[in-house]
Amino acid sequence: MSGEPEEKKPVDERRDPDADAQQGSGEEPERNPPQLANPSEPDLGDKVWETRLYRRRWVTVLLFSSYSLCNSYQWIQYGIISNIFMKFYSVDAFTIDWMSMIYMLTYIPFIFPVTWLLDKKGLRTVALAATALNCAGTWLKVASVQRHLFAVTFLGQFCCSLAQVFILGMPSRIASVWFGANEVSTACSIGVFGNQLGIAIGFLVPPILVPNVDDMDELAHHISVMFYITAGVATFLFVLVVIVFQEGPELPPTQAQATARNIPPEDYSYTASILRLLRNKPFILLIVTYGLNVGCFYAVGTLLNRMIIEHYPGEEVNAGRIGLTIVIAGMVGSLICGLWLDRTKTYKQTTLVVYLMSLVGMIVYAATLDLGHLWVVFITAAVLGFFMTGYLPLGFEYAVELTYPESEGTSSGLLNCSAQVFGIIFTICQGQIIDTFGTLPGNIFLCVFLLVGTIMTGCIKSDLRRQKANALAKTKAEAARAGPDYGATALLSTSRTPMAILALPPKITAPPTDTPRDRPTAPE
Repeated sequence: MSGEPEEKKPVDERRDPDADAQQGSGEEPERNPPQLANPSEPDLGDKVWETRLYRRRWVTVLLFSSYSLCNSYQWIQYGIISNIFMKFYSVDAFTIDWMSMIYMLTYIPFIFPVTWLLDKKGLRTVALAATALNCAGTWLKVASVQRHLFAVTFLGQFCCSLAQVFILGMPSRIASVWFGANEVSTACSIGVFGNQLGIAIGFLVPPILVPNVDDMDELAHHISVMFYITAGVATFLFVLVVIVFQEGPELPPTQAQATARNIPPEDYSYTASILRLLRNKPFILLIVTYGLNVGCFYAVGTLLNRMIIEHYPGEEVNAGRIGLTIVIAGMVGSLICGLWLDRTKTYKQTTLVVYLMSLVGMIVYAATLDLGHLWVVFITAAVLGFFMTGYLPLGFEYAVELTYPESEGTSSGLLNCSAQVFGIIFTICQGQIIDTFGTLPGNIFLCVFLLVGTIMTGCIKSDLRRQKANALAKTKAEAARAGPDYGATALLSTSRTPMAILALPPKITAPPTDTPRDRPTAPE
């Protein structure tokens, strides 16, 4: 559409029944750019944009959650039955650990080009790349079910790990692009929910599909069945993304997103954005604390089979169930934390409490692992998972608040990069400590770093920039709807706060002087 956009009445965030009806029927709404409440306003920050929520947003986040599930499932499918794959491919435990750690290692060098691609090409391009790589990796694994083809199965896992780079930074970006201000934390939690559910299935399903048998031909058959199921699901999701996944809604869902969407491309520099983020001290603290927490979770997940088997020999299936318990509890924690944030906006307080409880959960888990009662391990693992895994969406959303209006993909990418670095370090170090000193010293090692992360979280200065932007835009929209007003509304439209206005001293006006017309004249 060329020329000056049609002037619209200023509106705040709202659901549009016609748009919802069009989305429900499959009909696309008319393509229009965001409309200004007052096109003549010179400053982009002072404009009030038309916003709208579409039903398709739920389809988008659920589809993303599904292919994220398919990818994250494969992260742990080797590690949770490490002793079986060691026997089949004739490799050592450390080599099988790398089948999980490759997910972490691949992320570090590729995250910056991928976040650049997300900023330049958008959500759909990144979604297509993720599902295509994931699909290719699963079919390579299907072709690797022979004892001498470990290199092929490793290549397949590498492709899936590369797909993960296109996935991990997406939840907060999808939430911001598609969802309203009171839904973003819940939407981000749903996006993370798929990743967590995939890990849960990765803990549960491989021990069931691949039993520990001595016949190598029978074992190859079981592994082949597992790989074929994964490849079929990955292929189906790739086709769905090609057909269904859209770049974004026609109209932005929030005033903050409308403003970010209308920043001219020449005013945005990816390198400058990275440098601004690295100068943001609260965000730097969050990068470190997020990496410490999630890195501990990666280490626990990767080494869980080894820890359980050491104290409970022959319990591969229960090791998977304990991993499932950790992640299911974490998914509940994620959703509860997302709903809580949408209602209260208490980002720092919630993050600090969840971090502290992650430390407490890790201490209890470490102290009870060797008691000889599996039911105790299930309970302590559930407590650990509720808080440690529930922290994931909190970190994403807190980062977006601290860094607005920078790209959500960039801030999420830096958080995940930190998590991968600490994940590799913690997994290698804890694995060596377990082999040398046992599981208790290995878990105490993680507790020390969780304590450091808790203290650092308390030092983060809470600057909720996105909330401030939405609140300011909402105030302007309400003032624009009310029209000219020379009473309280006019006062509120000034730069002074209401309390500052009340504190102003009364204005003293000098009495009027006599004008020449009113001044008495002397008689001639």
